[in-house]
Amino acid sequence: MYADRINALPPYLFAAIDESKARMLAKGMDVIDLGIGDPDQPTPSHIVESMCQAVRDSSTHRYPSYTGMLEFRKAAARWCQETKNINIDPVNQTLTLIGSKEGVAHIPLAFINPNDVVLCPDPAYPVYKIGTQFAGGEPFIMPLLEENDFLPDLDAIPPDMLARAKLMFINYPNNPTSATADRSFFEEVVEFAKENNIIVVHDNAYSEMVYDGYQAPSFLSVDGAMDVGIELYSLSKTYNMTGWRLAFAVGNTNLIKGLGKVKSNIDSGAFDAIQKAGITALTSSQQCVSDMNRIYEKRRDALLKGLRGIGLDMKTPKATFYMWAPVPSGYDSMGFSQLLLEKAGIVATPGVGFGQYGEGYIRFALTQSVERINEAVSRMEKLNL
Repeated sequence: MYADRINALPPYLFAAIDESKARMLAKGMDVIDLGIGDPDQPTPSHIVESMCQAVRDSSTHRYPSYTGMLEFRKAAARWCQETKNINIDPVNQTLTLIGSKEGVAHIPLAFINPNDVVLCPDPAYPVYKIGTQFAGGEPFIMPLLEENDFLPDLDAIPPDMLARAKLMFINYPNNPTSATADRSFFEEVVEFAKENNIIVVHDNAYSEMVYDGYQAPSFLSVDGAMDVGIELYSLSKTYNMTGWRLAFAVGNTNLIKGLGKVKSNIDSGAFDAIQKAGITALTSSQQCVSDMNRIYEKRRDALLKGLRGIGLDMKTPKATFYMWAPVPSGYDSMGFSQLLLEKAGIVATPGVGFGQYGEGYIRFALTQSVERINEAVSRMEKLNL
């Protein structure tokens, strides 16, 4: 019944987690969900009010622009200048997305022919690999190993793969590992991409979710990056707008144009009212972002203390709202996540769900209050791991 491309897919990780959670809730268990990375706090009120006003404006009810409202693209370009110190042309180097997941999935359709190779990190957001497969490309896995600070070893990619490689996905701050990359790594990537004629897609969805004074650099801020790549920014995590589906791509003019051609043939653009709310988010005070980061930082510290207390060797993440924890001795990631759910009522994501190199780890999302996180820690302590 289904096409081969569908039959070849594994069950979508987060859908499977939802099903497991539903089974435990049906049994009456009090479940603490630290699984899917969906902010628990509401969208800031000034953004919501902007949306309410925009949706009452009948001019927003018509088909939107395929490339996005120019006003939104100007706001995005200005935000990039003010936040990341990169100069972006809002007309030719900016494209509105219906969430960054949509952009990730559509990029291979624009640039990958059957049997082209795409360099995909592992562990990683599953859509990098899935989008490649949908386009008929061949994913080549770049392991993200703890001994390499969860950065890919570009020198380890075989020459035969490099000869066929056309595109590479990177993502820092990283989901799921919470690892960060400095400018020297991005400089290495730019040099590598130019030498091998490879397009770079930097998924920067967690750029503003940072702690302890850390600031995540933009890939495009490195000399030469604009020649080889594009960067995706999402309003989902930065402004608690996951359900709104709004993001933008910036970067190389030809790459933006190629992605835009795919989108114009598949979707009809983001709802103008949502883009107007996005303009408010990008151009208003960013205090709401700082306030959320303080909340996440407190949650991080609470979970970090708890995980270390039960014997897990944890480093302190300085970005994202994820904790990438090694599983206790004697468990694999699926077994440990199942134990947490069935015996402690805690939802966490098994590392193997992000790829083979995620085995041995489990991901916790900081999407519950400090009180609930402390309760989760208390339940884990009772497991006597």
